[in-house]
Amino acid sequence: MPKTKTPAPGTGELKKPKVPVKVPARLVKGAAKGLTAKNPVKVSTSPPKDKPSTAIDKVDTSFLQTLMGYNARRAALSIIELFLERLAPYGLKPVDFSVMSTIQHNPGVTSRQLCATLNLLPPNLVGLIQSLESRGLIERKPHPHDGRAVGLHASPKGQALMVQAEQAASELEIEKTAKLTPSQRQTLLTLLQKIYL
Repeated sequence: MPKTKTPAPGTGELKKPKVPVKVPARLVKGAAKGLTAKNPVKVSTSPPKDKPSTAIDKVDTSFLQTLMGYNARRAALSIIELFLERLAPYGLKPVDFSVMSTIQHNPGVTSRQLCATLNLLPPNLVGLIQSLESRGLIERKPHPHDGRAVGLHASPKGQALMVQAEQAASELEIEKTAKLTPSQRQTLLTLLQKIYL
């Protein structure tokens, strides 16, 4: 066998490795074009400096206050807190009150209509209706046009309860919006309804 020549040291020739090494094409192209890495790592030679701790005297919520959802939620929470307190004697939570009020003002309304109007899930409404019925606040009656549907009606006990509960709800809302004039209050209601109606 003929002997292979090994290059003399310092001639610039390299021996081919015995095991082939695959180099990604993008690295080969980048090297050929003289490109630098997209995300070079910066090495700092100076020791890291600790940032001084700060104390907050007043919390800045100016950005949050530009958001409609934040303001609506804060206003709602402010009213709901008082609502829970004032309507506790009637045994009505906000969702119970909404359902009872809708039935009170719409005798014969169906469960399907309640779900669509109040944005409730049917499984959640089933238990709620059963609870109100067991308390004697509502009655089920056959629907006059749809044999498969049942109309919901406030019982005499439910009607009497809602007269008092709705009066309490109106009074507490006037109390919580005392900083608004009657005109401003009506404008606020109209504007909020434009968002979800």
